[in-house]
Amino acid sequence: MSASTASTMALLLDENVSPAVARALVAVATSVDVVPLQSWQDGSRLGAPDDLLLKEAAAEGRVLVTYDLRTIPPLLRVWVEAGQLHAGVIFVDQGTIPPGDVGALARALARLVAEAAQVDWTNRVEYLQRVR
Repeated sequence: MSASTASTMALLLDENVSPAVARALVAVATSVDVVPLQSWQDGSRLGAPDDLLLKEAAAEGRVLVTYDLRTIPPLLRVWVEAGQLHAGVIFVDQGTIPPGDVGALARALARLVAEAAQVDWTNRVEYLQRVR
């Protein structure tokens, strides 16, 4: 289920993360397979409920990258209590890295991928930090 043991980390960028981040990320991090929600599954999951998105991302071993600090954390708590697995979530706070700062977001993701690509991301949650 998890992409944790592969040499390539698989990410799914939520709809609030610019597709430009995917292009910038692959330019600096070759060990990442990143796809924006807008083009994942031919864009058919835009606006999909969070639980469906997490289930389908988990089926592909994709770690979700999201700015959604309002609805995803409570959903993850419910999943933990129910024993439901997900492939990992990377939260980004708008105050730490604004959505429009494509370069900062790509650099921070590249660093995290370099540090944690070999980690088991099953049910893992990380809060992305700005690269100084």
